[in-house]
Amino acid sequence: MTTTALDKRKAFILQTVVYEYINTAEPVGSMTLTQKYNLGVSSATIRNEMAELEASGYLVQPHTSSGRVPSDAGYRTYVDELMSPETLRPEETQRIREEFRAASRHLDDVIEQTTRLLGQLSRSLAFVIAPARSTQTFRHIQLIWFSERTGLAVVVTSLGTPTQTLFELKSDVTADNLTRLSNLLNGRLGGRLLAEIATAEISAGVNELGLAPDMTEAVQHAFAQAADPSDPLIAASGAQNLLDQPEFHDLRKLRSILRIVEEQKRLYELVAEGVTQEGTHVRIGHELGTDEIAECSLVTVPYRIGDHAVGLLAILGPRRMPYGRLMALAGSTADSLGAHLLDVELP
Repeated sequence: MTTTALDKRKAFILQTVVYEYINTAEPVGSMTLTQKYNLGVSSATIRNEMAELEASGYLVQPHTSSGRVPSDAGYRTYVDELMSPETLRPEETQRIREEFRAASRHLDDVIEQTTRLLGQLSRSLAFVIAPARSTQTFRHIQLIWFSERTGLAVVVTSLGTPTQTLFELKSDVTADNLTRLSNLLNGRLGGRLLAEIATAEISAGVNELGLAPDMTEAVQHAFAQAADPSDPLIAASGAQNLLDQPEFHDLRKLRSILRIVEEQKRLYELVAEGVTQEGTHVRIGHELGTDEIAECSLVTVPYRIGDHAVGLLAILGPRRMPYGRLMALAGSTADSLGAHLLDVELP
């Protein structure tokens, strides 16, 4: 159904219906709006306006005798045009600060901690996608000698993520030469994004030490493995929170959501689809692209290390979620996570 532009009164009534439904989970009738809100018009006028909002695609009536609830278009208009920005309560802001002040400095642990915190504060299902390895900076490489023609390359990122790669050469190499090459590459490439390290830079170091060309291939392969973007870590927490929402008392709906959570690749695609490197992104109901979770909305925000967007943080809940509060919560948590990871990165 195609929606039409709203005049001031219809916009205010839609805003009020969404607000009331978010807070009560009950269909909203004209009498409720008349009694609880000073709209300045009669119940009959409100009833007529709500009927027009329904005809225009902003509201739906679940049952003939019931009030109305927002449609996907109604929520979308509320989020994009009618909702006032919100800030977190002081105690929530304080808790986020304290959690990150005491957070682990190990990447996997801090991602898990952040996910649990976000699930608890949002009372919804929370996800955090860890920084892709290609977005992490290079800390050091250690080339370990096994024999004249075999060894191990250990590449460590600034967030402490190690990658080990075995290599086999066609020419002999000494343990001393591997140590010298490690030191040379660490001195020249430390602090650079893994994705920006070029084969020519590795080759220059190999040539400078008079090593065989296949040493370049071995080291380049180790860096490529370290920057491999496949299989990103995605942590989830708070699935039990959905049981508290009336929308998910039907366990069939909840099972559909949990099936997606269990499929890491599908979950990653769901969270990351359409997200840009800037700002908070909200997808509502059928905008999520599958009937399995059409009762849900998803709030997603990137987090940054310095100038680089490196991962995503998301909250999945009912379409009736408190959008303003959850957007503020996601944004604040993303800022704190990015600041913590930047501090971890500092030498």
